[in-house]
Amino acid sequence: MKDNLVVNNKSGSRFECLKNGHLAVIEYEVKGDKILLLSTQVPSEISGQGVGSELIKQSFELIENMDLKVVPVCSFIQNWLRKNPDKKHLIT
Repeated sequence: MKDNLVVNNKSGSRFECLKNGHLAVIEYEVKGDKILLLSTQVPSEISGQGVGSELIKQSFELIENMDLKVVPVCSFIQNWLRKNPDKKHLIT
């Protein structure tokens, strides 16, 4: 996995991003035409470096290509959406 590139680990139900050997993830659950974004986890070793925001941004790009609507359960993602209203069209 290339650093900073987000991939969809379908079998693990999560989006993953590797940075400096540390794995950040967004766990999700697909229900019909909706994807529930349950939690965002960024290891403390790479926290504060914008990894979480980049993980969300790239995950939303992947979700848009999947034709799913987002249910942002995770509070970190809810806060990110307030700062990035251009992705609100994906929210159900």
